[in-house]
Amino acid sequence: MEKIVSGIVRFQQNAFETRRSLFAELANGQSPEVLLITCADSRIDPNLVTQTEPGDLFICRNAGNIVPPHVRVAGGVTASIEYAVAVLGVKDIVVCGHTDCGAMKGALRPDALDDLPHVQGWLDHARGAVEVVKATHGEAGLDQLQAVTEANVLLQLQHLRTHPVVAAKLATGAINLHGWVYHIESGDVTCFDEQVNKFVSLESRYQTLLAAARVAV
Repeated sequence: MEKIVSGIVRFQQNAFETRRSLFAELANGQSPEVLLITCADSRIDPNLVTQTEPGDLFICRNAGNIVPPHVRVAGGVTASIEYAVAVLGVKDIVVCGHTDCGAMKGALRPDALDDLPHVQGWLDHARGAVEVVKATHGEAGLDQLQAVTEANVLLQLQHLRTHPVVAAKLATGAINLHGWVYHIESGDVTCFDEQVNKFVSLESRYQTLLAAARVAV
């Protein structure tokens, strides 16, 4: 706690002061354009990786960057999605997995989670990803962890489409879905490209956006 408390003091004395006008604006509301659904893993820092400021991202974090299929029972992830899309009007939703994901390791070995029934039940939402890897690779073990991580991102994108607010926006072209995997050791981000049906480099997936950004600079 000492590190965290001293960090708050440094934030108040330094980082806050340099962004005082930004926080004055944010004190009256938010208008993020992106909903980022990612893992609760402590090694993932969405704002650091994307180099964004407070107010840029609406972030939803949980073990395994999971999006449960839509049901009538209220849930935190479902409520966050509904609010981000219907109220904040985000234009893009990103599901971002990551390498060495403990949740995906758990999904591969659900029998090892008997003493963690809530975790075990939660990761059942990733079971389809494990089955996909079994079908395509002939097996699903730690050697296939990367494949499961990618398959899980795609599965959660499928689940997203079952949410009425998302389905409505997709039907009118008002929102875009993105599947990413963050590579902790290298800092790379790979992104699913529907045209080639695989994960590719961020530069390859977003050539047009990056070109426009370079022109703007």
